[in-house]
Amino acid sequence: MICGSPDVRPRKKLLSQRHPALYFISVWEKRIRRYVRWVFDGRKYAIRQSGETLPYRVREHQSVLLRQLGKSEMQLQINKVTNLKLAVRHLDGIVIRPGEVFSYCRLVGYPTAAKGYLPGMELSFGEPTTGIGGGICQIANLIHWLVLHSPLTVTERHRHSFDPFPDDGRVIPFGTGATIFFNYRDYQFINRTNQTFQLRIWLSDTFLHGELYTDAIPDYAYRVFEREHTFLKIGQTFYRKNEIWRENRAAEGSSEELLDKNFARVMYEPTEFTEADEGALKAFQG
Repeated sequence: MICGSPDVRPRKKLLSQRHPALYFISVWEKRIRRYVRWVFDGRKYAIRQSGETLPYRVREHQSVLLRQLGKSEMQLQINKVTNLKLAVRHLDGIVIRPGEVFSYCRLVGYPTAAKGYLPGMELSFGEPTTGIGGGICQIANLIHWLVLHSPLTVTERHRHSFDPFPDDGRVIPFGTGATIFFNYRDYQFINRTNQTFQLRIWLSDTFLHGELYTDAIPDYAYRVFEREHTFLKIGQTFYRKNEIWRENRAAEGSSEELLDKNFARVMYEPTEFTEADEGALKAFQG
C-alpha cells in the first residue's frame, strides 16, 4: 500500500498551466479515458445502497465541518457543508460485496452548479483556489481512514505533495488523506475478502461522521500511527516528513507494516523545525 513519492521540488509552470484552453483539453482527455475504463475494465463496481446497516461495526470516525484554514474565506467552509450533504447522498449505505470495487468519483458523479454544488476551497498546483464542489475531499479523507482499519485493499489513492495549512485540531497523522479531482484522480478500494462491508456517512451540526460495518464478527483489529515525524528546513524551504505504520492484531498474534512515507513541501513556517542540508532531500528522492 506504499504510495509513490510525491514530487517535492519547485517546478516550472506546465504548458497547460500557462494556457487555460490547453489545461481544459488535458483535463477532459483524462476524464474521457476514465469514463471508458469504467465501461470496459471488467471490474464489478459497488453501486447498491441500503438503509439497513450491517450488524458489526469495524471502525468509526468523525471530522470537524467548519475550520479556519489560513486566510481563506469562511464562506467557502460554509459552502463546503452544502457540498458534503449533496455528495453524502450517493455514499451513505453503499454495500461493497466480495470482489467489488468502491469508486468515489463513479458514485458521487461530477459536482456541478446545476446539481446544487457551491464554490468551495480547492488546492491546485500548490495554491488554495475556489471551485464548484470544493471541499468534498473531506469525505474521501474520512473513508480512507476507515479503510486503513480494515482488510479492504486500496487500489487508487492520490495525495497532495505539499502541506498548505498549519494543523488545526488534527487528530489523525499527517499524510493519511486522499485527494479527489473528478474523475481522473479517484479514490478506489477493492473487497478481496469473503465478507461484505458497508459505509454509513452522515452530517451532524458540527461533524462529518463515518462508520464501516461488516456482516461477520471481525477477527482482526488495526491501529494506524505515525513514526519519524519532523519538520525540516532545507535552504529557505520547509518540508514535513513522517512514516505511516499499521499494527495488525489477530487471534494468532500481531505484526506491523509500513503503509506510507510522506515528504511534503510546507507552505507555512512551522514553529519548530530542524535545519538540514540538500542531502536530506536527495536521500528521500532517492
